[in-house]
Amino acid sequence: MKNSKKDYFNPFFSHIYVEKLVWNHPRTQEILARFPSANVIEIDHYKDVFCRSKQSYSLQHRSQNLILAAKQGSLLYEGAPVCQNFGNSYFYYTSCMMNCVFDCEYCYLKGMYPSANIVIFVNLEDIFLEVEQMLKRHPLYLCVSYDTDLLALEKIHGYVREWCLFTEKHEDFKIEVRTKCANQQFFRNQKAIPGVIYAFTLSPQAVVEAYELGTPSLSERISCVAEAVQVGHPVRLCFDPMIYLPAWQRHYAEMIEQVSDVIDMNKLMDISVGTFRISKDYLKKMRKQEPNSAVVSFPFQRENGIYHYPDPFMEQMECFLVEQLEKTISKEKIFRWRE
Repeated sequence: MKNSKKDYFNPFFSHIYVEKLVWNHPRTQEILARFPSANVIEIDHYKDVFCRSKQSYSLQHRSQNLILAAKQGSLLYEGAPVCQNFGNSYFYYTSCMMNCVFDCEYCYLKGMYPSANIVIFVNLEDIFLEVEQMLKRHPLYLCVSYDTDLLALEKIHGYVREWCLFTEKHEDFKIEVRTKCANQQFFRNQKAIPGVIYAFTLSPQAVVEAYELGTPSLSERISCVAEAVQVGHPVRLCFDPMIYLPAWQRHYAEMIEQVSDVIDMNKLMDISVGTFRISKDYLKKMRKQEPNSAVVSFPFQRENGIYHYPDPFMEQMECFLVEQLEKTISKEKIFRWRE
């Protein structure tokens, strides 16, 4: 079965590396308490483990380790051009965690990081402080689940709830939590906050089975979205990235039909549409990591340092999906990526 991890590797987070600087941090101790059987190793800096040479991202992902560290230097970054800003002038992201427990074959993290291990930065309060300093100058739209899927590890770190509490206290501040997980219990228990937008990435089940290793099924994600919408959370659906596969029109049309049958589309905040795109440097590394991947080996078009499907094909795919969506939701709520 492709959509599962092999069982002959070390168990999940069998080894936990902890920077000396954060050893006594309360969050460090709380996380370590959840893994009493783990081998805990003290290190000077997370990069000593994370940035070692000759690591195999694909093999490490089958037996990921955990690194607890302090985020230093600048903590907020301007949004990347390959990402949509949804009309927000001050679009930023932050990384309170690096890497993801899901193993999507097309994920840009494979080209961005030398390691598949998970890094959690325990000094979340420092990120909060930098946000408050920026809010003194202008409003802020912040992606907090940019280089990871925070909700997928919420039971370990509780960061999404902490972001919810922080966001509720600040005006002119919105966050986006991007996810592929299906944690319905979280949405039942978490108070809906207008400034906290949950962006669910949805893919046809054929894409999930072929390329999204370890992720919940499409039907599980749809059920979770329906739960979140029902209890009043601001929800964005992200059909982004669209991935080419044989009979893609049928797969994407069936997905939209399945979505609209279960979710009250009128209650959605908006919808994001975009085909697969990635920087040339990331793609080069990904092709080395995944030499047999149909997704990353596609003959993409290169434009301004970004690889994407050839323009006519990209236009065909995105327009097709938009047309399907317009049958169920106002076109004003549909955002297409534009560089």
